[in-house]
Amino acid sequence: MPELITKINSILNNIVWGPPVLTLLIGTGILLTVLTGGFQFTHFGHAMRYILGTLKHKKKSSPDTQSISQFQALCTALSGTIGTGNISGIAYAIAMGGPGAIFWMWIAAFIGMITGFAEKVLGIYYRRRNKDGEWCGGAMYYLRDGLGNKKGCKTAGKILAALFSLFTVFASFGMGNLSQVASIRESVLSLTSFTGNSRMDAFLIGVCIAVLTAFVTLGGLKRIAKANETLVPFMAVFYILGTAVIIAMNAGQIVPAILSIFRHAFSLEAAAGGAGGIMLKQAITCGFKRGVFSNEAGLGSSVIVHATADVKEPVVQGFWGIFEVFFDTIVLCTLTALLILTSGVVDLNTGTAFITGSSFALATEAFTASFGIPGGIFMTVAIALFAVATVFGWNYYGSKAWEYLFGTRTVALYKYIYIAVILLGCTLKVDLIIDLSDTFNGLMAIPNLVGVLSLSGTVLAVLNNYKQRNIKGHTGLKPMLSYFSDKTYFD
Repeated sequence: MPELITKINSILNNIVWGPPVLTLLIGTGILLTVLTGGFQFTHFGHAMRYILGTLKHKKKSSPDTQSISQFQALCTALSGTIGTGNISGIAYAIAMGGPGAIFWMWIAAFIGMITGFAEKVLGIYYRRRNKDGEWCGGAMYYLRDGLGNKKGCKTAGKILAALFSLFTVFASFGMGNLSQVASIRESVLSLTSFTGNSRMDAFLIGVCIAVLTAFVTLGGLKRIAKANETLVPFMAVFYILGTAVIIAMNAGQIVPAILSIFRHAFSLEAAAGGAGGIMLKQAITCGFKRGVFSNEAGLGSSVIVHATADVKEPVVQGFWGIFEVFFDTIVLCTLTALLILTSGVVDLNTGTAFITGSSFALATEAFTASFGIPGGIFMTVAIALFAVATVFGWNYYGSKAWEYLFGTRTVALYKYIYIAVILLGCTLKVDLIIDLSDTFNGLMAIPNLVGVLSLSGTVLAVLNNYKQRNIKGHTGLKPMLSYFSDKTYFD
């Protein structure tokens, strides 16, 4: 059965991540960059000043009992993006695509910042409350209510909204659940064994994760947000300090590591032969895949939780989208890449990784090579924290997509299925899991990017309105805050 699934998924993956979808993904970011005048670059300082100001005076919780603070929304969204994509995913990219994959990951991130911005703007602009008064937003809503309200697009909007929701549910089981649990399993088992039986060890790991996930996620968004508000800042600082120490210890390899990233990005040493083209394709594909896997720009997933933030200005929430991608990929993923490339577990000349176990565990091996067993323990704890937070965040994404498809009353069923799937993640092959996750990611991106492209005019209108009022100082202009009234409810 796994062989059949692998074969089917391989065919789908090649289609989903073929030139058309990659062109759509990168093309959307390039188009938005041009249309907004490179807003993610020209106004990066403005956005960061707002972000830092908000973090300095952040509220622990929102006075609106049905929403969460902007900081909690960021932490919950980052819990979905700061996951194993930052550690195991980068290791996998280097192992499969060489150091050059990191360059293409950077490109995807710089372009993805504006895509993430546009998604959050649309998420706030088209959000609505359900019958319980909870905010509901995401690509499914701006596809249905945005694209669907364009002339002749009502049916297309509804179909794409349903497809996005369906793909999000599948992605929550793959990228948000199976992939993360498998990472924890691989990391823990590469370090120790509880019973001497790998299958039993894997099952026990799954039980622990399932119990913890049930406690947090069955408590609803408020509990998920509170858990991630505590966990995400701690694990980010924890990981940054640990990787920084090893990079500093291997400071002499930093420049060679960076040079290898650029050199292998274009396969210059093999450009004259057929191998050059293959290596280049692998580097580009792995870089883009892992970039999207890590920061989720273009998927539309993190919009679901950003739409619950206690904020009225769509552009303000868009700033968090820019920061999200920047911090996740440019900062954390780059640290992981330098950690691996400077620690000696990769030949910087050939780009070959010295893998003793799974390619997923390459980062753990880098820590072990530098600190021995304590280094392995450190990385095991880091991966566990990152992955568990991602499991929490994606549970919410999947539950809201499920709610869109099947109604509010059925959400509890989804949550129980999600918890049960955790046990499955401790038994499946890692490579199959990550390949399935890639496929689900790509499928999510297609309807979402169609929505973002079709509503780019709305993004521009909302952005220009904000710039006129808050940057150029024009008074008397009515803000574009929401397509719906805050009192608009639906069943």
